[in-house]
Amino acid sequence: MIFVTGPLFAGKQAYIQKTLGLTDAEFAACAVRDVQELAFGADPEALADALSEKEIVIATELGGGLVPIDKCEREKREAAGRLACCLAARADTVIRVCCGLPQLLKGRLP
Repeated sequence: MIFVTGPLFAGKQAYIQKTLGLTDAEFAACAVRDVQELAFGADPEALADALSEKEIVIATELGGGLVPIDKCEREKREAAGRLACCLAARADTVIRVCCGLPQLLKGRLP
């Protein structure tokens, strides 16, 4: 599995599609994105197990910037971070994309 993470609107999907030469239809068939939205209230280990069956998993980083005052928002951020850690542990390749530029964190670039 390839796990791609990075800030919102950083070019994560565009980068991986271009790198792997995937059309929109091919991408939709082998990838899942915005998985951070699934994390709140879920068991991160079980969710990561289920998501790692896809070839490509994309998550938006929620941990940067100011810590939210709202407790629920902090819990969502915490859940997304825990899920990202579980996915990174399971992934063969982990790539962080910021401003459209990839940074290899684990494995090899495709």
